[in-house]
Amino acid sequence: MKDMLRAVTAGHPKKLRKSLWYTILSYLVNIVPFGISIEVVHIVFAAWSAGGAPDMAKLWGLCALLFGWLIVMYAAEVPAYRACYRDAYSASARGRVELAEKLRKLPLGYFARRDPGDLVNMIMGDFLLLETAISHQVPQMVGGLVLPVIAFVGLCFWNPPMAIAMFVSLPAGALVLLLSTRLQNRLSQKHMRAKIDAGNRIQEYMNGIRVIKACNLTGERFARMESAFQGFMRESIRIEAALGPFAMLAISLIRLGLTLMIVLGVHLMIGGTLDPLTFVAFLIVGTRVYDPLTAALLNFFVFRYSTQAGKRILRLMEEPEMSGEGDAPERHDIELKNVTFGYGGEPVLRDVSLTFPQGKLTALVGPSGCGKTTLMKVMARFYDPQSGTVLFGGADERGLDPEKLMRRISFVFQDVYLFRDTVRNNIAFGREGATEAEVEEAAKRACAHDFIMRLPQGYDTMVGEGGSTLSGGEKQRISIARALLKNAPVVLLDEATASLDPENEVEVQRAVNALVEGRTVVVIAHKLRTTQNADNIVVMEAGRVVDQGRHAELLERGGLYARLWTLQNESVGWSLTGD
Repeated sequence: MKDMLRAVTAGHPKKLRKSLWYTILSYLVNIVPFGISIEVVHIVFAAWSAGGAPDMAKLWGLCALLFGWLIVMYAAEVPAYRACYRDAYSASARGRVELAEKLRKLPLGYFARRDPGDLVNMIMGDFLLLETAISHQVPQMVGGLVLPVIAFVGLCFWNPPMAIAMFVSLPAGALVLLLSTRLQNRLSQKHMRAKIDAGNRIQEYMNGIRVIKACNLTGERFARMESAFQGFMRESIRIEAALGPFAMLAISLIRLGLTLMIVLGVHLMIGGTLDPLTFVAFLIVGTRVYDPLTAALLNFFVFRYSTQAGKRILRLMEEPEMSGEGDAPERHDIELKNVTFGYGGEPVLRDVSLTFPQGKLTALVGPSGCGKTTLMKVMARFYDPQSGTVLFGGADERGLDPEKLMRRISFVFQDVYLFRDTVRNNIAFGREGATEAEVEEAAKRACAHDFIMRLPQGYDTMVGEGGSTLSGGEKQRISIARALLKNAPVVLLDEATASLDPENEVEVQRAVNALVEGRTVVVIAHKLRTTQNADNIVVMEAGRVVDQGRHAELLERGGLYARLWTLQNESVGWSLTGD
């Protein structure tokens, strides 16, 4: 049970302490009306047995006490209700933030192994299950178990045989639950996987909606999503059909105790060893005590399902984060020594040794798929190499705090992502606490200020998800403004102008020139004419460095760089014809 509570609270069972105490208190308060009801029956039976009238003063007094106790019950229920829901939603809110923070600290390789839809479902769907478990299932289960225990102890003082008869079948019902545990775990895991797969396919469908429309993959033709929905339906039916009989059998066995108690009570009354008042009192308690017990039993099945969501969250929270605690050195040269790295199969980088001097511009060139972007990501410690070492300022990056290292590096991606926020805030992501004047100055240096001022609300204009309301060149200049504002000494450029039209390319190139001034710069270049003035050009092929030097030197040697240069120059005159 301890492990289940740890799972359902995402590793923080102490957060349930207050709500459980309040819940137990409220159930204890709710027991008092049973005692008052039994006393009312006692007075009426005593008067009936004596052949006289009942003591009306006592009856009215008990009625007044019962009405007055309703206020006490309300006063006990309110804090229990508030504690349960406050603890549930605050625990989920903190848990979601902790999980998002955990994801930020994981290496990118982890995300390559996981479907993004799975992570979204974990943050929203799994925590929703935990919210329900903490706010509804756990309190009702605890209350449903506490009340029968108290009732059993109290009734044992009154008439032990009747009390035992009332609860004698409870162990049999608990045994049925125990026997169904393994089956429930297996079915719950399958149902959870089917639900996650369906969520992943929905996200895939929405992310690829343009391709789906363009290729006419509509309706039954998009079979992946339909298959996932069908699988989710089958697992939902299977878990209900398989566990339903166990739940009904357990409930029937537990409620069998009431029948046994009635049979025993009638037998004892016929034998003269049980008075009618005691029998009626047991009937009153018995009819009431089984309702919360049955609710607790049904909640137990749902509770166990919720623990699967909690276990998924705990497994993610236990994933190893990127190590390192040291400060990034003031020097900002980068060196790779015999670096090999791959994404799980064949290595993408093979025994790469390179030096990127401080304050110099180094260009990475080579055919598509040769490892240029991967090399840049390893340099920025998005991934740690599988063998070899990456040195930043002479220090092994694996010993540096990843966050402190990233403060020293600006990364401008070819595929720019902007958040659904204002233009100002998208630029301000570059540095926390930046002033409006600093944001606008960065935008001016990135050649973005003029087009921003033409937007409907200027810097306060909302940007669509991913930057969908802006052109490619506009997004790229905002990204460069973000990097300028960060003012990091190392700049990594993943071909910022590769997919831009000539007009935007000129503007972005001006912004890039402002960004790289006085910094250690590494740029991936597909257009070789942009690398002519680089201090060093590194030529890569099949994950290896095959040549390096300045532009003129590489052309003179006549290797891969010279062939690529010739091909690009020849392609300048290409055109489409109708022939």
